[in-house]
Parts: sequence; structure tokens; C-alpha cells
Amino acid sequence: MVVPWQSSPAQLPFWFVVLAAVGLRTAIMCVGRFFSWLHRAFLRPGKELFRRYGAWAVVTGATDGIGRALALELARQGLHVVLVGRNPGKLSSVSNEVREAAPACKVRTVVFDLAGDDAEMSRGIAALETAVEGLDVGVLVNNAGVTYPCAAYFDEVPSGVWEAVLRVNAEATTRITRAVLPAMAAKGRGAVVNVGSGSSVVVPAFPLYAVYAATKAYIDRLSRCLNAEYKDHGIDVQCQIPLYVATKMSPVKGYSPFIPSPEEYAKAAIRCIGYEPRCVPYWRHSIQWFFSSLLPDSLLNLWRLQVGISKRNEKNIR
Repeated sequence: MVVPWQSSPAQLPFWFVVLAAVGLRTAIMCVGRFFSWLHRAFLRPGKELFRRYGAWAVVTGATDGIGRALALELARQGLHVVLVGRNPGKLSSVSNEVREAAPACKVRTVVFDLAGDDAEMSRGIAALETAVEGLDVGVLVNNAGVTYPCAAYFDEVPSGVWEAVLRVNAEATTRITRAVLPAMAAKGRGAVVNVGSGSSVVVPAFPLYAVYAATKAYIDRLSRCLNAEYKDHGIDVQCQIPLYVATKMSPVKGYSPFIPSPEEYAKAAIRCIGYEPRCVPYWRHSIQWFFSSLLPDSLLNLWRLQVGISKRNEKNIR
């Protein structure tokens, strides 16, 4: 009996040729994706934000964590910054840090409680519009975000908590973008960076943090739609997907190679501005996403549910 690998090419069965071709194509695609990832993660240069987009950057949630680190890094990149936050004392402190890090940087601040009621939302938007009037705003970073104080089933979350999550993560992001984007469109250039979350795209579900994950899914979809709408107007809209970063919002115990400091994350995030409409800036986070994609949804859902229940029980025991 003659087996396929002992036959001449002309004698190979059709199914064998098809399978070999499919296998070769798959292998080439995998190698190509791997080298593309290497280029994005380590070799691709960041854009010159000042020249490409404009002289000023607006950063929300700029007083702590990722927002503070992004403001400092943008200033070091040569941009002037408008810092948005709810705490005047912290805004003043970060302003001083920015000036020390980049003495030539001009700084403006806007006191704005993004979780406030309708009147506060209107006041905050008006204050922001006044602060950016006449400025060449090139980059808007919608970084501000909140989540539950502890894991909870949907019906257990107090109304004030989930309403604040909706207002900060979804409504405020939308309103601030509406306030800043038209001027970018008028001048024909700009970048809008919305900070999403791995809870909305890396895992199929994020139980016991349902409203938070849903608002971040909204941010992801909004970003992709706006990018399609405004690309021809010279505006790059991007949703950046962090996993865990060592901030107050996601406290971690001990060292983990997959959990960067805000400063590490900010450097990676700024290098990605202006490229894909959705990206995972920190390279180790993208490795985590890859391995999670190999697991069935049911297993990931079970794991996340157990993590959420464990956190909920810890809180109740305390």
C-alpha cells in the first residue's frame, strides 16, 4: 500500500493537498501575527503628539493612578495639560508635580465631580469648555472611572453606587467628549483616548461587577464607532484596554510581573496613541489576553464568578 508521504506530488490525494495548504496558511498567519505583535509591543515608535495633534492635552481623573501618570508623561512629551478632577487639593499637588517634571509645561485645572448630579454635571462641562476655549487641544484622555467598593450581586449594589458608576464611566465620558471633539473636527486633527477595561473584552463576563463591566463595554463600542465616524476628519479615537494596574482602584498584594505600576503603564499607553482603535498597551497584559482566549467561556465565567464571590465573602467577614 502506498501512503501519501511516499507518493509523488502528482499522486497525493486532494484532501491531503488541501489540509497541507490550510496548515501552511495557518502557520504563516500565526508567525505573521507574532511578529506583528513584537513590532507593536517593542519596536513601533510613538507618534509625536504635539506636532500631529496639537499643543494641549486634557486628562480626566488626573489626580491619582493612571491619570496622574498619564498627565506627567504627556507633559514630558512636550504637551501642555488641562487636569480634570474633583479634589482641588490633589489637583494643585499634581499641577506642581507636572511643572517640576516639565518646567516649560503650562497647566490648567478644572474641578469637576463626574459623579455629581445633573446640575454638577452641567457646571463641570461648562467649566471645562471655558478652560479649553481658545486652546489647541490635540489629545483628550477620558481616564476617570469608578467601580464598586466591593464585589456584589447585581441586586445587592446600592442605587447610589451603580448610578455613580454609570455617571462617571458612561455619561461623563460621553459629555466630555462632546465638549472637546467638535473643536478637533473643526481644525482637522486630534486624538481621543478612552480608557476601557479587560472586564469588558478579555473575559466573556465579569460577575459581581456587572454594571462596571457594562459601562466599560459601552466605552469600547463608543470608541470604535467614533473612530469610524471621525477618521476622515483627522481624529483618531482609541479605546485602551488595561488589565490590573497597581492603583487604588485595583489594589494588589505583593509583586506580580503582570501588574505594572501606573508609570510603567502610562509610558506604554502613550506609545499607542494614534494607532489601532482598540489596543492593549502593556505587553504583558496582551500575553494574558492571548492565554485567556484559549480557554472556554464557561471556564472563564466560572473562574471569575468564584473570584467575585470570594471577594464578596471577604468583605462580609470583615
